[in-house]
Amino acid sequence: MAVVYKAWDLRLERYVALKLLRQDFSNDSSLSERFRLEAKAAANLSHPNIVTVYDFGLDDGRLYIVIEYIPGTDLKTMIKHHGRFAIDEAIPLIVQACAGIGYAHRAGLVHCDVKPHNMLVTPDQRLKVTDFGIARALASIHPDEKNEVVWGSPQYFSPEQAAGAAPSPASDVYSLGVILYEMLAGRLPFISDDPAELARMHREVEPLPLRRFNPAIPEPLEQIVLKVLSKEPSARYRSADQLGRILVNFSHQADPFLANIPPISAQAPSQTPTVLTATVPVRQASTVSATRPNLPPHNPFTGNPPVEEEPPAEIDWGTIALGLLTALVAGGLIPFWIYIWFTLNPPH
Repeated sequence: MAVVYKAWDLRLERYVALKLLRQDFSNDSSLSERFRLEAKAAANLSHPNIVTVYDFGLDDGRLYIVIEYIPGTDLKTMIKHHGRFAIDEAIPLIVQACAGIGYAHRAGLVHCDVKPHNMLVTPDQRLKVTDFGIARALASIHPDEKNEVVWGSPQYFSPEQAAGAAPSPASDVYSLGVILYEMLAGRLPFISDDPAELARMHREVEPLPLRRFNPAIPEPLEQIVLKVLSKEPSARYRSADQLGRILVNFSHQADPFLANIPPISAQAPSQTPTVLTATVPVRQASTVSATRPNLPPHNPFTGNPPVEEEPPAEIDWGTIALGLLTALVAGGLIPFWIYIWFTLNPPH
């Protein structure tokens, strides 16, 4: 839809990215409106893992968006040049993507076009999500809607998007799963040159297990990815935030060499370039008591709730004291009643 230039802001003396709607699209009212909505949607999102929008306008009949310039490259180019990623390379990037997209979900937006082309990575491995051109407001989505025109990228869109059904945050989660699969396996889960065939495969074909292409993948991580790629939205994680928490838990609990990935912050996103942010705290699994061997431990990959240790029983000293007092009083009354009995009934 657009051409993007690296530009120099004369007033603030900084580099920016200038996104200019193509000339042949500028006269199309529907595409012009979509371009405007992209600027509006992104401008309302302020998060370290989302590209910032600075300005929007019309010049000489051409619509433009001025956005933050990100040095580096996009994630798709990295995948092409890098090939298969190691676990400790892939998870930190995807967790950052989950933080940015999860923030959009909490702001009431579904991105609808999550793909590595729309993720910019700086030389110091900070990731920022961009291109909200086909984002949908959750309030505008009807659960039963059916669309004749399918928007999105066939390699990465969800089964419900492929069928023209209503998108949801779980649709973005599916797309994140496709990206993670591609990074870990070195290939996409579904491959075809025909967009219609790709759409069918997303709807009907189960992806091959990750470990077939990369035996070094731990089975719990493979199960996370396969859950994310479920055909039914309700079978996936509900939002990008939840997927991010699951991946952080995996990195902390299953693989000690990934322990440098910080937990997702419970604080509101700041303006500083923090790498990983979100608003829902990680719930850590508690230690399972040895006196409860039949209860399964918390499994962050299946969603089982953590097993809480029963607190040690507390001694109620007040009750004990009351019991002793009662016993003393009762014991003292026994001689008194014996005296009364013999007084009233003297021996003959």
